[in-house]
Amino acid sequence: QLHLTVSEKNELTKSLEMVQKELQEKESEIKKEIAEYKERLLQAEKEHQDALTEAKQKNEVEIEACQDKMNLLEHYISSQKLEIELLKSNKEELSNSLKEANQTLGELLKTKVR
Repeated sequence: QLHLTVSEKNELTKSLEMVQKELQEKESEIKKEIAEYKERLLQAEKEHQDALTEAKQKNEVEIEACQDKMNLLEHYISSQKLEIELLKSNKEELSNSLKEANQTLGELLKTKVR
């Protein structure tokens, strides 16, 4: 009986050792996979951050270009408004001069008819 029990114990010990070895191998495998996934995740995060940085810089350049264009347009509009005011003033002066010329012409025609 003792011999049988010792034999069973030895078999169970061997079996336990095999299971422990398999578990250690599996744990090692899983740790390796986790490390690989972490590395891939870090790489993906880096690529994502690089893409964000590049997009941000591109947007900043585009925004600056648009602001420059807007400033140019505002300056152009301002100069056009000044031009319009000048033309209105000139038109008014010409209109007044034309009225005066017509009055003078009318007076001359009246004096000529007499």
